[in-house]
Amino acid sequence: VHLIESGGGVVQAGGSLRLSCVASGRTFSSYNMGWYRQRPGKEREWVAKSNFNGSKTFYRDSVKGRFTISRDNARDTVFLQMNNLKPEDTAVYYCNMEGIVTTEEYWGQGTQVTVSS
Repeated sequence: VHLIESGGGVVQAGGSLRLSCVASGRTFSSYNMGWYRQRPGKEREWVAKSNFNGSKTFYRDSVKGRFTISRDNARDTVFLQMNNLKPEDTAVYYCNMEGIVTTEEYWGQGTQVTVSS
């Protein structure tokens, strides 16, 4: 299984970035997908999750109203649209694939997002 993230970069506070994660090696539409992040000196934390078909999404409180997770099952891709970015959003962002009926879990290599004040 391969999860390849892209779209990270450096942006000023208030700016936007769109992360993408392309999956291969599994039937994408059979898995829940999520985005996690690890901020400097902090534990990895979940940011947003989508169920297998995108009908249900969940967000941590600190990103609600600013971040949107979406998925395109035809392209085996999950996205994270991040608007109104804040310096505290600076982190390495990881794509996560989670089995629905199994304990399978896969991670991407991460993409760096840096928000300058």
